Amino acid sequence: MKIALLGYGKMGKAIEAVAQKRGHEIVARIDKDNPNDSITHADVAINFSVPSAATKNITDALEQGVPVVCGTTGWLDQKDSIESLCKEKGGAFLYASNFSLGVNIFFALNEKLAYMMASHKQYHAAIEEVHHTEKLDAPSGTAITLAEGILPHYEQSSWKLADEATTKDLPINAIRAPHVPGTHTVSYSSETDNITIEHIAHNRDGFALGAVLAAEWIVGKSGIFSMRDVLDIN
Repeated sequence: MKIALLGYGKMGKAIEAVAQKRGHEIVARIDKDNPNDSITHADVAINFSVPSAATKNITDALEQGVPVVCGTTGWLDQKDSIESLCKEKGGAFLYASNFSLGVNIFFALNEKLAYMMASHKQYHAAIEEVHHTEKLDAPSGTAITLAEGILPHYEQSSWKLADEATTKDLPINAIRAPHVPGTHTVSYSSETDNITIEHIAHNRDGFALGAVLAAEWIVGKSGIFSMRDVLDIN
């Protein structure tokens, strides 16, 4: 499989290493220092660019008939227009806030727990995420996905960062600390006890492997997809 990397930072390099280990070829590496590398001959593009470059990178790939797997967060106000373009072109697009296989199982567990907690109003839900100081957006896309899994079962109708949240909001505490790949915690607290589930990433390898698996899966398909489709999680 021939892969174009849209964004060649730490994640791009980690994806490159995993892809090459799995026998794939990197045919383009596009970033701010190399913006014009051709993706014409790529079977699939994997986008882990900075948020400000994501929409253009994805658009260019879809316009050229190249399916796109995207893990960049912080650009989702443009996601609807990207999905419309994908449908118009008959292309393929897969977005995930987190490609880790463990995190996607964690997402499903989070939704199940939220469903179970819905009738127990004495518990108050909260999310905390910790990431490295180089992460540009807050809260993380993973934390937002967790919130979206809770809110349909929760009396609050929206999430907000913890320092802005009122009792009407699901709070997300976003912490930035050196050398933390990503830790996400969902807690339900009452006066008598706490229930907590947590996912801790040890390195970027899990994210990179998930992105490559998604790229392998999407080739030859058309439509809008998620990691639930890749992993067949119902």
